[in-house]
Amino acid sequence: MDEQHRSGFEQLTKYVRVRSPDDARFVEFDFAIGEPGLFVELIMPKAAFEQFCQVNQVTHMTDEQMAAVDADMDKWRYGENTLMSKNHNHVSEQQS
Repeated sequence: MDEQHRSGFEQLTKYVRVRSPDDARFVEFDFAIGEPGLFVELIMPKAAFEQFCQVNQVTHMTDEQMAAVDADMDKWRYGENTLMSKNHNHVSEQQS
């Protein structure tokens, strides 16, 4: 199917980020549609993963995209304006 006949959803880029070692029995990976930072974590046997990637015409996340996703996750986990950071700072202040 050519690009102009694909639906809006089908035209969105599908991203994968493999998290498991190359020699693992199962492939652990993040799968995102349209935006690398909004992903689900999946696990599949290698053959199923390869077929999944082919069917979905995935793009592997670049190093820059992975770094941006990690930074965003850290921001929400430890950032200044999050509930977790306020709880973490509160606990640290009590222990002082």
